[in-house]
Amino acid sequence: MNDLLLIISLIFVGQTLGCLIGLIKKPKETFLYGSLAFAASMMLGISFFQLIPESLEITPFYLVIISFLMGVVTFRIIDRTLPHINPELLKKEKPSIERSVTMLVIGMALHNIPEGLAIGVGFALTPALGIMIAVGIAAQDVPENIATIIPLYGLTKKKMKSFIIVAVTILFELLGFIFGYYFLKGTSLDLLGASLALAAGFMTYISIEELIPAAQIRQNLKVGVSGLILGLICVLVICLQANW
Repeated sequence: MNDLLLIISLIFVGQTLGCLIGLIKKPKETFLYGSLAFAASMMLGISFFQLIPESLEITPFYLVIISFLMGVVTFRIIDRTLPHINPELLKKEKPSIERSVTMLVIGMALHNIPEGLAIGVGFALTPALGIMIAVGIAAQDVPENIATIIPLYGLTKKKMKSFIIVAVTILFELLGFIFGYYFLKGTSLDLLGASLALAAGFMTYISIEELIPAAQIRQNLKVGVSGLILGLICVLVICLQANW
């Protein structure tokens, strides 16, 4: 029960903290770039140090590869169809506020479902793995939601409304977690392992396609590299603690 409460807390904390920071005071760009690099490093580390090895232990190699690629392709389709962060909305001369907010919210909600699913899949195998994935996703939710709430507030012009909108989308991550955990708990090892590889595909796509480019590491080399290294160190520490 304590592990379950911790998972749920992490789901809400990462998202709400990012929203509050973005609404109260827009942070410096260097903080955002470093946070994005840190989150990308953590998610890649969790994917390749934990999820893929765990999957290979219980699932045939070919099924791991297929599931991983399915995760990447699935998230790419979601991301290209309904991008959850769309700064271009603010650059139009006469944007439709209602449509812009609607599309932004739908994209955020759909983006949160596979993230919750990844947490649920890990938790279905072991609570420690689920918590590790939740920590990694919470780490990327903070800078990502800062980057999301600012243009959303620019559209709505109301802080409370913007916060409530994002808070509602968090429920979709929770639904993804519930589905992933209860649907896969006690299922066959092949399906569970394939789901872990699928989750790794989700997290790898988010890191490489979204977080790393957004971190602008070449333009902010010291901050970006520091964030990457710190993220990997955190993953290694978490892995060591999980194995004790």
